[in-house]
Amino acid sequence: MNQTTDDFISMLPLADLPPGSGRTVDINGIWIALYNVDGTLYAIDNACPHAGGPLGEGKCVDGIVECPWHGWKFDVRTGQRVKNPNFTVACCDVRVQDGQIQIKLPAELR
Repeated sequence: MNQTTDDFISMLPLADLPPGSGRTVDINGIWIALYNVDGTLYAIDNACPHAGGPLGEGKCVDGIVECPWHGWKFDVRTGQRVKNPNFTVACCDVRVQDGQIQIKLPAELR
């Protein structure tokens, strides 16, 4: 993992996260759930706000991830809970540079 000068951190090669897949990554002790939804990359806080369940281990279908512990569903594009947007998870900026997926943590996760 390499930090860049603009706070983006290289996590893994784009080839390691094909469309339809997801995985968790560790950024300095903060776990992030990373998804490739039809070729677009999204990254959210891995901890479900309900009970801290690992969102990265949940099933993601059409950009909606379901927490494996209690079934809460979140839109990985917005971080909002499906059917109750008062509950959210933090979203990270994601980009690809030189074939590497890079993530920038939002202030609330730093």
